[in-house]
Amino acid sequence: MVPGEEIAIKMDQALLQDATGTLAWLELEQMGVVTVRVKQATQYVDHNILQTGFENADDHLFLQGMCAKYGAVYSRAGNGISHWAHMERFDVPGHTMLGCDSHTCQAGSTGMLAIGAGGFEVAAVMAGEPYRLRMPHVVRVDLVGELPRWCSAKDIILDLLWRFGEKWGKEKVLEYGGPALEQFTVPERGTIANMGAELGATGSVFPSDGMTERFFRAQKRHDAWKPLTPDDDAVYDDRVEVDLSELEPLIACPPSPGNVKPVAEVAGADVTQVAVGSSVNSSFRDLSMVAEILDGQRVYPGLSMAVSPGSRQVLMACLLHGVMTKLIKAGVRELEVACGPCIGMGFAPPTTGASVRTFNRNFPGRSGTADDRVYLCSPETAAATALKGVITDPRQLGRRPPSVKELATYPIDDSGYLWPPRHRAKVEVYRGPNIGLVPIPGDLQDVIEGEVLIKVGDGISTDHILPGGAEILPLRSNIPAIAEHTFEYVDKTFVPRAKAKGGGLIVGGDNYGQGSSREHAAAAPMHLGVKLVLAKSFARMHRDNLVNFGLPPLVFADLGGYDGIAQGDRIRVAGLLEGLRTGTPVTAENLTKGTTFQLTYDLSSRQREILLQGGGIRYLQKGRGAGG
Repeated sequence: MVPGEEIAIKMDQALLQDATGTLAWLELEQMGVVTVRVKQATQYVDHNILQTGFENADDHLFLQGMCAKYGAVYSRAGNGISHWAHMERFDVPGHTMLGCDSHTCQAGSTGMLAIGAGGFEVAAVMAGEPYRLRMPHVVRVDLVGELPRWCSAKDIILDLLWRFGEKWGKEKVLEYGGPALEQFTVPERGTIANMGAELGATGSVFPSDGMTERFFRAQKRHDAWKPLTPDDDAVYDDRVEVDLSELEPLIACPPSPGNVKPVAEVAGADVTQVAVGSSVNSSFRDLSMVAEILDGQRVYPGLSMAVSPGSRQVLMACLLHGVMTKLIKAGVRELEVACGPCIGMGFAPPTTGASVRTFNRNFPGRSGTADDRVYLCSPETAAATALKGVITDPRQLGRRPPSVKELATYPIDDSGYLWPPRHRAKVEVYRGPNIGLVPIPGDLQDVIEGEVLIKVGDGISTDHILPGGAEILPLRSNIPAIAEHTFEYVDKTFVPRAKAKGGGLIVGGDNYGQGSSREHAAAAPMHLGVKLVLAKSFARMHRDNLVNFGLPPLVFADLGGYDGIAQGDRIRVAGLLEGLRTGTPVTAENLTKGTTFQLTYDLSSRQREILLQGGGIRYLQKGRGAGG
């Protein structure tokens, strides 16, 4: 296993959520299998919960039917956010898992190797294929020292983002260790592992130790626990140390999770709302911390605050222990057990309003408001801010933080999970009008010519390419409909221009396509006629999604190529087929300016072959002998 060389991993589990799962199931259907071929596949309904029309309700019935037909577990709406609920009930130390959600890596908190990917990759795994990826560099992150008062696990991952940025983890797995690890419960480790995605990491792994055993006992799943620690002579590609004693409360400022500053530096900034929850910081401990800080007081007048528990189990625990009572008395709104505001499904901030959230992402428009200003912080900072009405360093509360601990036992109720029936051949899958066909690209052309439809800078996320929100998310199973919103928050003229020009090219900067695993950010441009995507570099998941949808992700051989292109220029790339076959650079002509530049690939030989075959589905169909 040489870092950078492609390897194949057999996956034990697959995880799906409703915003990306519909397309994944449609892709599995195209692969000609009759049953899921992993130990367990679990479909969660946690994103598209807001049922403002028939679309989400129809999709949920479709997903439930596909689970019953193919042999997967179905988690009903309101049962839990995928990463949180899975950690409680289905994580297994030593298992591997691929999920069509970028934060699947949260399962690393229990000693799993869990990786986020596009829906096609997850469908392929469910069809019995291994997951193929570049062997990552393994980086040891040693935690030493003791956390200062008013700091928590969120400040650790924010510190890593502050120090290293959003590209540092690309093609890396972060393995956490060190003497301070024993301070952190599994839910706290989950916060750190979850936001490894914001570092660009392939995965984050914690050992399965005594703290893990305690969590599994509390979940009444001790039979699933086993110890799992690194060998004494383990060798790492790099090591990083985090001295917890040197930390202070941190906050990620707009417009990205990497824009981290000490809370003290931005204290006093205006705030219109505070939100606690999502797949990070939605544990019993975190909600209890907020409740204890607010206990006997009221949320600042004019400021709105809401909480989203991570699972129905967490909600039940909070109800049984009086946590929700304290929050409600303080004036906090209780939202549904779902991703909710994190993905722009409700509780959107007002125009230009600042929102302080304990979530994992703050890309522009992700909240559902185009000109939002979203900050990411710990529950302690969020609670202090809710009391004072402006961004507030929790240390300014002038007292010790409340003493809050995770529970020794949790209220267990698995009635929200539906297991597949014994006789699955009789299952009829409901397909509403919102369920479309999987777009399959045509043959790749040797010469591609087209206009640069849009040129963007560094750090463009999949939220920029294809936004979330209550209006757009329900269209995830209908590519022609959702394609109408491509680059909506960046350039509203993109879609009509793409249609008028018959497609064209996209030019991106560094780390193009960072963020979520949504393959719709590749499928929608392909549907609109985009033929090529050129960038300084690509984020791992978006690069793979482009390949699977037959869109060559080409990399500028030098920055002069990027600098010399303007939106509206006409570009011609010739010899693409031979270039992909041999892995050699191709020459592009800027017909508008009369210049040339070189393009290369950041792809394996297998990925180049996928492009030559016309995308992932056609590649697998040929390999499996399923025909066209």
